[in-house]
Amino acid sequence: MELLKLLLFIPACFALNMTPGPNNLLSLNNARCYGFQSAVVAGLGRIGAFSIMIALAASGLAVVLYASETLFLAIKIAGAAYLLWIAVSLWRSEASPIAQIGQYKNQFALAKQEFLLAAGNPKAILIFTAFLPQFVDISQNTNQQFLVLGTTFLLLELGAICLYALFGLYLRNWFSKPKMAKRFNRVCASFLALSGANLLMSRQ
Repeated sequence: MELLKLLLFIPACFALNMTPGPNNLLSLNNARCYGFQSAVVAGLGRIGAFSIMIALAASGLAVVLYASETLFLAIKIAGAAYLLWIAVSLWRSEASPIAQIGQYKNQFALAKQEFLLAAGNPKAILIFTAFLPQFVDISQNTNQQFLVLGTTFLLLELGAICLYALFGLYLRNWFSKPKMAKRFNRVCASFLALSGANLLMSRQ
């Protein structure tokens, strides 16, 4: 694909990657609680979900999902319910589950949580359906272009995961006291609940 289009794509894409949202908030909190490595490994679950969405967008199946109101609504309700469940769990937690660096929670469970959170947001696949094609030249090999754009998106998303995880490590010392940690948990829970409510109430 054209180098100029790729150079235009990268900053626009990274702005999307860095936008605060449920998954980025989860990376931040995972790093605060379990360390940088656990947060990055957990983020691979999100990368897996986004990889599937990009493949769907490239194959055109995302259009079918968008056209099916029943399927779209089912995914939206499931995603919103999962977000609200995480929010309630975080709100009710007694204190911060901060562990010593090197003492990791089950990383597969954290990655699964990231995957489900990303997969349960139908708006994500619409981003790939509406955003990526803007940089595709239909007169050239579209599959090859989707591969380049999709790979670039995933690499930038991994960069965003690392940046949020680093910020989570920075917050680790700030919220090491149970009282402060509980307040932080409730702020995160409120944000996740609002995201879930917004997803549930949105028309598209």
